[in-house]
Amino acid sequence: MPSRKVLYLSHGSPDLTLSEHPARAFLQTLGQRLPRPRGALVISAHYETAGLTLGSAERPRTWHDFHGFPNALYALQYPAPGLSGLARELADDLAANDVDTRLDPERPLDHGIWSPLSLLWPEADVPLIPVSVPMRLDNARRLDIADALGRWAESHDMMLIGSGAATHNLGDRHAAHDAPDEWAQDFHAWTIDVAARGDLDSMRHWEQMAPRARYAHPTPEHFLPLLMSVGAMAGAPLIALHESFMYGNLSMLALGSEALEIDVA
Repeated sequence: MPSRKVLYLSHGSPDLTLSEHPARAFLQTLGQRLPRPRGALVISAHYETAGLTLGSAERPRTWHDFHGFPNALYALQYPAPGLSGLARELADDLAANDVDTRLDPERPLDHGIWSPLSLLWPEADVPLIPVSVPMRLDNARRLDIADALGRWAESHDMMLIGSGAATHNLGDRHAAHDAPDEWAQDFHAWTIDVAARGDLDSMRHWEQMAPRARYAHPTPEHFLPLLMSVGAMAGAPLIALHESFMYGNLSMLALGSEALEIDVA
């Protein structure tokens, strides 16, 4: 089994950084327990491209890619450095394995990256390579690319982080952080089971196999970082590290590989 350091985070609402919520407390504590990597590849649901693209800015900007939130949220900055040289090296490695990869030297850090990582690593001292969600590829190809990303990250002492949402039907949120509805609980539980078994076939066919899949994800972009995180493990397990919900039905599930050496007891 690969000893890959893979973490999946449901990033929730942008105001998680300012909210009192179990997921916020979990991320703050997790950052103190994680081994500090050389850097991290971060697959964000808010970085949608046709094929695969890597952010290669030396000093990526903090992008407040949302509206209607408190002014304090727009004042937050997350000045984590980029890894332009390693991004080029990764693109070349992927190209040698028949994965067409673009570089974007202007790509900022969207809130799918800086919002959870500002809680995980508040000093912004872990260098980052943003990784897009390739929307025009099929799931089999996404899983293959994820395996290549996981293999490269492992060989370079880097972490791979997926940032999305285990459930993401924004039209069926509750006004408060109360108990989730049955559909959200069922999809959340299915995801935990599939990830723990490293079941790539179920991930490949998640739209057909997961309960209420298209209700849990009316559009797929927030599920795909989770799919790619599982794919990066090449069949090895990702174990649930945290379970909670925001606004009733927005799962804040976090998963991690055994190589992270996080005690979940």
